[in-house]
Amino acid sequence: MTPGSNIPLPTARVAVDVAAPVRLDVSGLLLTADGKVRSDDDFIFYNQPTGPGVTYRSGSGSAPDAIVVDTGALPPGIERVVVTASPDAAGQSFQGIEPTATVRGADDNSVIASFTPPQLGSETALVVVEVYLRNGAWKVRAVGQGYANGLAGIATDFGVSVEEPAQAPAAAPVTPPAAPASAPSAPVPSYDPRQAAPQPPAAPPAAPAAPAPGAGKINLDKGRVSLQKNQTVSLVKGGQPLLSQVKMGLGWEPAFRGKDIDLDASVIAYGPDRKHIDSCYFGKLSILNGAIKHSGDNLTGEGAGDDEVIVVDLGRIPANATGLVFTVNSFTGQKFTEVAKAYCRLIDARTGEELVRFDLTGAEPQTGVMMAKLIKQFSGEWEMTGMGEFVKSRTVRGMVKPAAQAL
Repeated sequence: MTPGSNIPLPTARVAVDVAAPVRLDVSGLLLTADGKVRSDDDFIFYNQPTGPGVTYRSGSGSAPDAIVVDTGALPPGIERVVVTASPDAAGQSFQGIEPTATVRGADDNSVIASFTPPQLGSETALVVVEVYLRNGAWKVRAVGQGYANGLAGIATDFGVSVEEPAQAPAAAPVTPPAAPASAPSAPVPSYDPRQAAPQPPAAPPAAPAAPAPGAGKINLDKGRVSLQKNQTVSLVKGGQPLLSQVKMGLGWEPAFRGKDIDLDASVIAYGPDRKHIDSCYFGKLSILNGAIKHSGDNLTGEGAGDDEVIVVDLGRIPANATGLVFTVNSFTGQKFTEVAKAYCRLIDARTGEELVRFDLTGAEPQTGVMMAKLIKQFSGEWEMTGMGEFVKSRTVRGMVKPAAQAL
């Protein structure tokens, strides 16, 4: 599976195990329609291994830990079960570690799907996959969302009460505030009972990982985002996913004075498992029932502003389209070393505000480049990643396979 892709579950009982070269702590959270747990009892992990319809299964060090989900036994109102993972060692991130989630039939151990989240770095915890209810049917979706503040950051994000360390700011009372509903002799389960990675006392965890240069995810709350290569921005503003009409503007200038260059901008749409759905380009100006439209061909690249524009109505993209890759090709065979100032930018079609910009700072003697991709996430929002990956192809047709591999 690829990030954002989903498949129907062929059985009511599934087990999701997460394997890696290091020991991982695997957990499950039962979520309602608002994306929150009902109480701390809905957080299932090694210190609280059973819940309604969900069970933690230890691999005892010789096999990966797993979360078993019985969709037929989940309580009414539970619409999602997210499966998370974090390295067991103190302070360890996923840098250099490739965890793989495998979804199996819980009764016969048959493999249903597998997913390896791409491009991990400073993240210390992941939402790996989710089992979710849609139109009366249960499905599984690949997620791969990272957090820099460990398992406690994920737990807090989904509404679990996380106990802070004994140290506290001066303003904090000596006597702890009222604990979550639980007897004093049986406190809320400790989310780090081995004291492997205590959370910083000065800042309670609540947010996904802040990006390092060239990696990680940010959102639109602070205004326009200038992406670096391989950096990702979540198209969320004020806590709400951007699901309105946007424009992807692509522009370039000839590198040599007086020499025209004809480049063609396109967008390729994919479904789950990188399946090619359709391509929008100068020869096909509208796809996905008009949800994506092309402005038409620019033959020279001369003039200020965007040379070609692709309008994307994010709210109208059909559910089977989970990935969009924006490409530029040189139909006449000129190389990108003859192009100057190539860029792409995402614009709010309603206000004209530039939201995200990615400048192609380097060039290679190739005839095609994948500029950016939009991937639909498990929560419904879209994420844009700057790519800048060059390919030998003069047409969008030749970009379909390499773009699929880059999702």
